Amino acid sequence: MQSSPCERIFSRFASDSCLLSISTSAYRKADPSASFAEAQSHAKRYESEAYSKAASKAEYDQLLQQVIDEAQAQHSAAPVIDSPELNPNYEEEQFQKDAITIGKYQHCHHHDDGLLSTIYRAKNDDGELVALKVTTPHLMGPPHDSKREVRLLKETASKHVIPLFEAFDLAGGRLILVFPYMQFNLNELLQEDILTPSQVKSHLRDMFTALEFVHSLGIIHRDVKPSNILLKSPAGPAYLSDFGIAWKDGDAGSEPSTQKITDVGTTSYRPPEILFGSKDYNTTLDLWAAGCVVAEVLDVYHSQLFDAGPLGSELALIQSIFTKLGTPDTTVWPESSRLPDWGKFEFHKYPAKPWEEVIKGASSQGRDLVSQLVRYESASRLTATRALEHPFLSL
Repeated sequence: MQSSPCERIFSRFASDSCLLSISTSAYRKADPSASFAEAQSHAKRYESEAYSKAASKAEYDQLLQQVIDEAQAQHSAAPVIDSPELNPNYEEEQFQKDAITIGKYQHCHHHDDGLLSTIYRAKNDDGELVALKVTTPHLMGPPHDSKREVRLLKETASKHVIPLFEAFDLAGGRLILVFPYMQFNLNELLQEDILTPSQVKSHLRDMFTALEFVHSLGIIHRDVKPSNILLKSPAGPAYLSDFGIAWKDGDAGSEPSTQKITDVGTTSYRPPEILFGSKDYNTTLDLWAAGCVVAEVLDVYHSQLFDAGPLGSELALIQSIFTKLGTPDTTVWPESSRLPDWGKFEFHKYPAKPWEEVIKGASSQGRDLVSQLVRYESASRLTATRALEHPFLSL
């Protein structure tokens, strides 16, 4: 028995993996109040309608994208999810055991370990929870410098940069930085998948607002990533944190402007210019990383945009970038002709993938914002100010 046109279309489209899962997740992200069963039911209905109307895969994708865009527009002001509270016994239990004293702060408890620091949680004289970042400056090597971090944090004090309450020295050459304690970071909230569309946009606006101010001072953060965006609750506000490798021209601890260190940032968020040896990079380095953060927030599975592999290999990262954005040449990326390490290897010529394929389940406006930040030519990336004006982030 010969199949009907609709049946043939359905069969061809259904060969794409996880279509229903992606549609269901995208619907739930657009309407957080929907249950899984409700979201799946809506997704099935929308897909069925798309199958019946579409004459091609491209038309089918377009119809589903319209549904996602309309749903996100309709529910963009979804109710804020209640903020989780600390376990009622959590604080008391922690302050009764394994405590140490750090300067005037008693009952300090280990919270986390950084690459060159240790974080403790304590209470200040007012009973407010604070985070103490214990560093040893003389054991740090460039680009890490906690003394410079203190200087730059004092200069960048603003609404969405993490406040530095105080800094003090201790015996043994230790330098302690004291911040307000933040229970959450954006990476953790993405993994828990509990943010509403309005919260997502609010946190991204806070990130770009912080970058706008930091960049206006000539400071490059050099480590923008979800785990460095801290929040007291899922509702926000969000704060840009960890200025341990930040750079400013003329600062005593910063390299010369044309001899900046290229081994900065977290591998998957590094832009292509430093992967090919640029030492005169500028604030556009942060905007590439910010674009990667936006993509990670929008992706239905919250996957990192680019993959550096299990070992954090720069060659693996370059391949990941090329396979998604396409292998560039000097026409696509004029800046590459000036990069010290460009042309040393011959790369496979990958075609660029459409953003609809790269970031699944996202709105068209969200993808457009990413596409204007994650660009080879650094001068063509949106500034933080322009990003804040983008329709996706408009209030």
